[in-house]
Amino acid sequence: MPSLIRTLRAVSSAAGIVNRLLGAPRAETSGADSRVAALMAMAADARGAGRYADARSLYEQALQRNRYHLSALRALRDLAVESGRWEDAIEPQQRLIALGPAGERARETEWLAVIHYELGRARMAAGAPRDALVHFRNAVRADRRFVPATIALGDAHEAAGERREALRVWERAAEVTPALPILARLERAYREEGRPTRMIALYRLALERAPDDLALAVALGRVYFELEMLDEAADHFEKIEVRAPELPAVHAFLGAIFERRGQGREAFEEYRRGLQLAHAFAVPQRCTECGAVAPMWRDRCGACGRWNTLRP
Repeated sequence: MPSLIRTLRAVSSAAGIVNRLLGAPRAETSGADSRVAALMAMAADARGAGRYADARSLYEQALQRNRYHLSALRALRDLAVESGRWEDAIEPQQRLIALGPAGERARETEWLAVIHYELGRARMAAGAPRDALVHFRNAVRADRRFVPATIALGDAHEAAGERREALRVWERAAEVTPALPILARLERAYREEGRPTRMIALYRLALERAPDDLALAVALGRVYFELEMLDEAADHFEKIEVRAPELPAVHAFLGAIFERRGQGREAFEEYRRGLQLAHAFAVPQRCTECGAVAPMWRDRCGACGRWNTLRP
């Protein structure tokens, strides 16, 4: 028995050495280090009082005692975000991605995309699109489905005089995420270049990838209508009406089509139905996080503050 105990102790000691060499995280138990707990409490008080420098110093002291303390890293990141010091959020966020549980990695990489996106926006506001490009690229690398960064990356290329590169960015993104805000950028570019067939193909391909997306279907009908392809538009909207009879935009566009054809009675009836349903031409957005509804797409939900969560 004594020999077995000695063997177990030796194995435990060896495991401890290996963990230290490999940098394995220590558990964040409440009683693991009372000094860390005290530092975290003092940092929270300083953060609540708006003392950014003091709070940051205290969180960093906690991390010096336990560099794997995920709560301290998140607090350090959140402190930087709350204070608008986005540059200070990069290092703790990169450490969170490296050290955090695998199940939380997607959420943490999304946070890294948010940080680079906001840094890019700041550089765009300062009139430095080429500096902004670096951050927007990093945001897209972190999360390819982060729509605001994809849009902003193309906008930055345009501002830097690189229109073809902007189109390539949006076209590649549309293949992965056929989101309406991205498609709208491409539609605008094709319209300015006088390429109506590309406008139509854009939404047709998007619908092939997402056939149940009514917002995309309405967008294709709108393009038909704006290109004066009234027969195609009428046929398209009538098919949508079968699937979604209470969709206001469908009746609004059908009314406009009938009016242009000189079919006053039919136009009046469609307009009446559209007005009864209200907000005929709007495509409302719902936040996938908190469920709040917004009248149009934005990069961030106005209710919960989360980025890239509004969907038609």
